[in-house]
Amino acid sequence: MEETYTPLFSEILDMVHKAKTKTQKVELLRKYKTDSLKMFLKAAFDPKIEWVFPAGEVPYTPNDSPAGTDHTLLIQESKKLWRFIKGADNVTRQSQKENMFFQMLEGLHESEAKLLINAKDKKLHQIYKGLSSNVVREAFGWDENFKVEEYPAQEVLANG
Repeated sequence: MEETYTPLFSEILDMVHKAKTKTQKVELLRKYKTDSLKMFLKAAFDPKIEWVFPAGEVPYTPNDSPAGTDHTLLIQESKKLWRFIKGADNVTRQSQKENMFFQMLEGLHESEAKLLINAKDKKLHQIYKGLSSNVVREAFGWDENFKVEEYPAQEVLANG
């Protein structure tokens, strides 16, 4: 049985960065689309989403294990990102959130940890050329509000 390799988010965004056209960039995001990638990119690009941490460097110890070895994956960890969004988790204390964030960063491969910090700072478009909110929205069928574009429901008569 052949196991398919799932690239790290940092590897996916590197491919998007190297793609020559907007169409290719959109196709790559669609090819690797997962709920986790969508959540991550929404948190990185949606201007209405604010993180509970200040912008800038984060004091953590990078995990220098080789890719694919002893580290967690952003595709799994992204399920916990909601805790770090303003207004989403009003129970956990800020100090606990900071500790959880440091632990998450230290568990991830260094490239994904850097990616997460740049997402927090809304800087992915500066790191990955051509990765813009327009490309992300087009890839996932989102409107300006980072929601799936919905079409008005057709009126159906009750008597058929």
